[in-house]
Amino acid sequence: MTTLFEKLGGAEAVDLAVDKFYERVLSDERVKHFFVNTDMEKQRAHQKAFLTYAFGGSGQYNGRYMREAHKEMVANQGLAGEHFDAISEDLLATLKEMGVSEELRAEVAAVAAAPQHKKDVLNQ
Repeated sequence: MTTLFEKLGGAEAVDLAVDKFYERVLSDERVKHFFVNTDMEKQRAHQKAFLTYAFGGSGQYNGRYMREAHKEMVANQGLAGEHFDAISEDLLATLKEMGVSEELRAEVAAVAAAPQHKKDVLNQ
């Protein structure tokens, strides 16, 4: 059985997608302010590790879980549903720009924008 990670092109594709994704996010007026004081090198590394795990490329994730990682942003910076949706849109637009098929983008959306994932990010 092929994982979503493999279907997307493995580590090289995930690395490129994350780099392009953050280029888009950092120019997105809706969400760029959340990253003003963020070490983007670390952020990219965390995101690559998380997506590798979430897409089935690794059986282990050693980073913080979504609820913990975003708790302060929800409490102190007003992170809300519209921001989560903007990030999801940015990810899917990045994948489309990279030529990822609609079918695979739908699989990514099912993982990245799943209702439980959104609840965890927003500490609900």
